[in-house]
Amino acid sequence: MSEHMRAVEAVDFSIGSLRLCDRPVPTVRDGEVLIRIEAASLNYRDLAILDQKFMPHLKLPYVPCSDCSGEVVSIGDGVTRFKEGDRVIPVYTQGWYSGKPTQQQRTTKTLGAPLSGVLQEYIVVPEQEAVMAAESLSPQECATLPIAALTAWNALEQGGVKSGDTVLVQGTGGVALYALQFAKMAGAKVILTSSSDEKIAQAKLLGADVGINYSKDENWGALAKEATGGRGVDIVIETTGYTLAESLSCVCFGGFVGVIGFVGGHEATISVKSLLGPFVRVQGIAVGSRLQFEAMVRAIDHVGIKPVIDSSFPLEKTAEAFEHLKSAKHVGKIVLEI
Repeated sequence: MSEHMRAVEAVDFSIGSLRLCDRPVPTVRDGEVLIRIEAASLNYRDLAILDQKFMPHLKLPYVPCSDCSGEVVSIGDGVTRFKEGDRVIPVYTQGWYSGKPTQQQRTTKTLGAPLSGVLQEYIVVPEQEAVMAAESLSPQECATLPIAALTAWNALEQGGVKSGDTVLVQGTGGVALYALQFAKMAGAKVILTSSSDEKIAQAKLLGADVGINYSKDENWGALAKEATGGRGVDIVIETTGYTLAESLSCVCFGGFVGVIGFVGGHEATISVKSLLGPFVRVQGIAVGSRLQFEAMVRAIDHVGIKPVIDSSFPLEKTAEAFEHLKSAKHVGKIVLEI
């Protein structure tokens, strides 16, 4: 194995600052595993960091991105969870094994910033900070799981999804489409919102029961509630942030709104009455624990869920991949081949 590897660095906070560089292969120590990365995937968080909207004081240069999958090529002394040749996926939030994460884990132990990212050929992580890859998925598909899939899984779990529920998901990004697939797996009805009739049609092929084009009617909450016969939806997966008021307008009495993103903006104005009257529970969702990750992988293998991959780029075209993400024209996940 070579002592050097290819990596992508951001030397400034812009897509144009991304550059392919040469770095030393990290050394594996006791209790660690060296992983040859085969594929990575992009998340909105990666773009927000690169645009300096998130972690503006991050030290430069840095290696972007948090989600990848690969093969264990070397293990340190004392490692028992994995062996050479195992297909694995590093965990996004290092140290979060079960229950709730600590503030320190949320702010200092996440891959892709402030910890070094995965746009490189090799990475070293402690053996506790990875899970076995899904047997039924390719490396490219496995690379889409750490944030998007696990966030959707956790949000639905926190909302107590069950057969017969109605779940509303926003958009056709990675989290939304995973939430759609997991909700259908649980026996729920799914309402999906998008600004594109074409994207809605694609989502219906995945099982969406109702599609609402919010560009044609800003009061989409009323349409969603109407689609439930006036009862309201049980669970909303809020990915845009600024539409929280509209989400609250369509949720049922005792319903749940899982706030998982801010792709549309950080600010939202809501009426306190929309929380108190219908007894709604609103909760921020920050990916999930390793225990949840392992349960999700088992479910994916058992049911046969397939990630939706919009497009794939080679490592040297990372900037083009980010531009495609920024355009918001994608459906599903954008993958980088490493």
